Amino acid sequence: MAENGRTKILVVDDEPDNVELLTAYLSYDYDIIPAYSGREALNILENLQQDLPDLVLMDIMLKDGMDGVEAADHIHVNYNIPLVYITAYADESIMQRAKLTEPFGYILKPFEESELRTNIEIALYKHEMEKKLKESQKWLTAILNNTGDAMIATDEAGYVKFMNPFAEALTGWKQDEVLGKQLKDIFYVESEETGNAVEDPVEKVMREGAFYGLASQTLLVTKSNARIPVDIIGSPIKSENDKLIGVLITFSDISERKKIENLIYKEGM
Repeated sequence: MAENGRTKILVVDDEPDNVELLTAYLSYDYDIIPAYSGREALNILENLQQDLPDLVLMDIMLKDGMDGVEAADHIHVNYNIPLVYITAYADESIMQRAKLTEPFGYILKPFEESELRTNIEIALYKHEMEKKLKESQKWLTAILNNTGDAMIATDEAGYVKFMNPFAEALTGWKQDEVLGKQLKDIFYVESEETGNAVEDPVEKVMREGAFYGLASQTLLVTKSNARIPVDIIGSPIKSENDKLIGVLITFSDISERKKIENLIYKEGM
């Protein structure tokens, strides 16, 4: 955003008349930065550095050896700026390429001033909401990664979506190895008394809701086939409308506690 508090928009179109029209429509409420080719737009962004525009309006059919989709791809990869395409050309192959740049909207020529402004405001709003969501996700990930317990989160079908460093250390699996895999394929727990596998924690949460413990004595079988006594808690993850969307498994190594309990038991005999 400009120092005067106004939203800055980079308008990219190789037709000067189109740039002039867009400027006439928007300059009353926005600060307009004109660019007449994809390369010029990228040079402007590189030179602006910390004072980047808040939005890019990009014509798809640019000339000068770089079309709007290629320029938009550079912007998508290197800058966190929402982009809206303006086009009179809707070739399927070009539109498929355009989708990969994750635009915040499309405006088809000819357009009305009200339509242009509406698309701009929607794009700015969506981008702001995405930023807030990403910030919230970063906070949540930081909390989960630094809590004292091992945690694994799955979706409602039991596919792993998250594993914190404590869970990696206990299970021997790395998050990159297990994302998208079924929990039961990497989180095997057996009864210390019988040696048999205990119930799938995802199925237990789906059936009963939150639980504490899968059996009276449980052993986690690690990737290296070691066995670690653990306490396990299963909790449902629900959406705002109370729909079950996943499961959080929290577990901790209780080896030291077991040693103390055994020692107390022997001394009492």
